[in-house]
Amino acid sequence: MKAAIFYKRGGIENLRFDEVPTPKVGAHDVLVKMRACGLNHLDIFTREGSHGVHAPLPHIGGLETVGEIAELGKDVSREAWKIRDRVLVGSAITCGKCEYCTSGNDNICPKRKVFGVNVWGGFAEYIKVPASILVGVPDSLSFVQAAASPSAFGTAWHMLITRAKIQPGEWVLVLAAGSSVGVAGIQVAKHFGCKVIATASTDEKLAKAKEIGADYLVNYTQKNFAHEVLHITENRGVDVVFEHVGTSTWEKSIASLRPTGRLVTCGSTTGRWGNTDVWSTFFKQISILGSYGWTAKEFFPVWDLIGKSVFHPIIDRTFPLAETATAQQYIMDRKQFGKVLVVD
Repeated sequence: MKAAIFYKRGGIENLRFDEVPTPKVGAHDVLVKMRACGLNHLDIFTREGSHGVHAPLPHIGGLETVGEIAELGKDVSREAWKIRDRVLVGSAITCGKCEYCTSGNDNICPKRKVFGVNVWGGFAEYIKVPASILVGVPDSLSFVQAAASPSAFGTAWHMLITRAKIQPGEWVLVLAAGSSVGVAGIQVAKHFGCKVIATASTDEKLAKAKEIGADYLVNYTQKNFAHEVLHITENRGVDVVFEHVGTSTWEKSIASLRPTGRLVTCGSTTGRWGNTDVWSTFFKQISILGSYGWTAKEFFPVWDLIGKSVFHPIIDRTFPLAETATAQQYIMDRKQFGKVLVVD
């Protein structure tokens, strides 16, 4: 099969489109023909070996895969799955036995293996996965729509509903509204009755953010977004900051919070380290909340709302599988609004 594979970590020049062996399925596995695979900053970190991510080599990235069943392992239920069934591949394999899995926190299972990070992912013509992590794709969704949805909306749901526990009427600041998770964050916050301030690097991206529900807009390349937040909220600050940028926004994100506000973070695209004013943290009684992925129990209500078109993935561009390197560069250049995918 053909795949976008790298044999050593580093720059984008290391990502090659090569012929590699098609995976052989085990008794409980399924071989899925990839039709669409979403790109994520984690794919870039994995290829670079940055942000503490060290995948085994050689490696194939891609953690958001949708396709058709091409082959079934001998012990896979023929009542549950058939050849050519349209399926979404779960993002990770967990042990199902540890204290985190048994308490509903499978997203932080210490033995969790993420596709495209710990095991080969979907930037290939085929991907081998356990049948137990497959989910059927409804006819209402195209392959591209299905691949664009779970990671962004699952992450946003876990951040805002599970971790930050947003309430109707609260102010939510969504950073980098042009990213796929930013797009999802706006929609989740609005669905639960919040007022949303969105930031982006261009007025064009902000206009699109307004179309999907953002109430107030800030171009962070032209204005200090923390100052603008205080102006918009009449010096009150926001209840929740939806943070996934990291170093370049961290201090302003903290400054944007009202007393007893919550900052919830799921990413660090501009760097892992940020200065935190300890005095302000305890004096204002703010909470800093980490958020990683989403859980199995959260996935199904999110998937249901996507299938019912309550949540809408925004597709920026698709690239052929052979142009995976070009697609990654497109994200690195921050050109997108919404999801970027490769298709085959």
